[in-house]
Amino acid sequence: MSIINFPAFMVASFVFIISPGIDTMFILNKSITQGRKSGIYATLGISTGVLVHTTLAAFGLSLILAQSAMAFSIIKYLGAAYLIYMGISKLFTKQNLLASSEPDEPSSAKNTFISAVFTNTLNPKVAIFFLAFFPQFIHPAYIHSAIPFIFLGITYAFIGLLWFMVLTFFAGSLSVKLKLNPEMGNWLNKFSAVTFILMGVKIAFTKR
Repeated sequence: MSIINFPAFMVASFVFIISPGIDTMFILNKSITQGRKSGIYATLGISTGVLVHTTLAAFGLSLILAQSAMAFSIIKYLGAAYLIYMGISKLFTKQNLLASSEPDEPSSAKNTFISAVFTNTLNPKVAIFFLAFFPQFIHPAYIHSAIPFIFLGITYAFIGLLWFMVLTFFAGSLSVKLKLNPEMGNWLNKFSAVTFILMGVKIAFTKR
């Protein structure tokens, strides 16, 4: 009873999720450059980040980002710095990206997952978006309850998980073909670096 227009929420969520953004670019980057398994870990990390934002929104903590310019700026610049750091690290590495360690190794899987969680969690626009989007589908009498926020957040994360898995499958297939050409590894490394730097710059110039 606390949720209204649930079918509309699912449709709207799907439209937002398939729209190209930082999460999509991150998952495509990992899937193409490191293979399908790396893309899966990235997808799981992004979905975990969505659940973190859901929890914050459910208990009102995201409201701090919406009302405090300082809090918003701190999270924004932390996220931007993290992405730019990853980009610069990739830019100056001499390791061939396609010849790097297998993504199913524990250390590589852990790093990919953690990077994805940070990429999503340190994007304050996601928190603001949830605060603006979710209440439209919650009955006014339950707007201060955490349960409907959590329910909608889990639904949103599940839809995103399915969509990003599809992207990972097709992008991962491209990675297999690229590995047949070792020279592509260096070019992909540079492309990957520039992509992360641009994502960081995009977050840095984000306004509330």
